[in-house]
Amino acid sequence: MSSDDKTTTSSSSQNPQSDDDQTDEISKPSPDFNEDDNDDTEDETETEEQKLQVQITTLKDQLLRALAEQENIRRIARRDVDNSKSYAVTSFAKSLLDTSDNLSRALEAVPEEHRGDGDNSVLSNLYEGIQMTDSGLTKALLKNGLVKFGTVGDVFDPNRHEALFEYVEEGKDAGTVGQVMKAGFELNKRVIRPAEVGIIKKP
Repeated sequence: MSSDDKTTTSSSSQNPQSDDDQTDEISKPSPDFNEDDNDDTEDETETEEQKLQVQITTLKDQLLRALAEQENIRRIARRDVDNSKSYAVTSFAKSLLDTSDNLSRALEAVPEEHRGDGDNSVLSNLYEGIQMTDSGLTKALLKNGLVKFGTVGDVFDPNRHEALFEYVEEGKDAGTVGQVMKAGFELNKRVIRPAEVGIIKKP
């Protein structure tokens, strides 16, 4: 036997390894693989999804709030514009109230017996002219939304009437207007001057 054959035989006897052993080594899982790592990855994925869902909910809520706020701003702006259009003539209308009051006083100053076809034709014609002027002014004010109110017999309304005094008068209900000292005016259903009145009170 040669020296090379002896060396080969010795090596084979020192490292005997069957095919089954080799298969077992291959089938063994790698020591670096860990199932816990896979679970951790899934947990992290779920956590990220939850964070994204929270962010979506938050952004949606912020968007709805912003849209609601914009709608409120538009509504307020429309209301302001409408009010500006409706009450733009308030200052001008108030300046005409004194003129209307003066015409009313002039009509009341003419005695009743001279208001028709009486003996004094000049005074009668004057009364008729003043009455026509007052009627024309009232129509012009009404056309622009300015309405005169305050008549005897109206139920007293503190939002529309200013009570100057109270007095007792038989035949009239307590709490009603007995005398009108100055007519009130409202512009587009908003009182710009309350009527100055005397109120009937209980005896």
